Amino acid sequence: MPSVKFKKNLPPIEVEAGANLMKALLAAGLPVASSCHGDGVCGKCRVQVLSGAENLSKVGTVEELVRDRLKTPRDYRLSCQAQVLGDVVIDTSYW
Repeated sequence: MPSVKFKKNLPPIEVEAGANLMKALLAAGLPVASSCHGDGVCGKCRVQVLSGAENLSKVGTVEELVRDRLKTPRDYRLSCQAQVLGDVVIDTSYW
C-alpha cells in the first residue's frame, strides 16, 4: 500500500493504490480546503508535492485549466484530482 508522508510533523497515512488524495486525507482526519467539494473547480485543495510526483496520476484537463487560471506552480497538485499510485511526500500551508 502506498504511503502519504508530510513535511510537517504528522504521522504518515497508508492508502489503497488508486485512492483519491483528497478523500484519503479527509478520511485520515486531516482538513482539506475546498469550496467546490472536490469538483476540481476552486483550486483550494492544492498541495505541494515534495517528492514522488511520478507516483500520482497524470494531470488531467480540468486540473490543468485550474492550475493555469490560478498560476499554480507545477510542483502543486489539486488533491481532489490526484490518485495516489505510490509513495508521496506532500505539504500545504494550512496544516
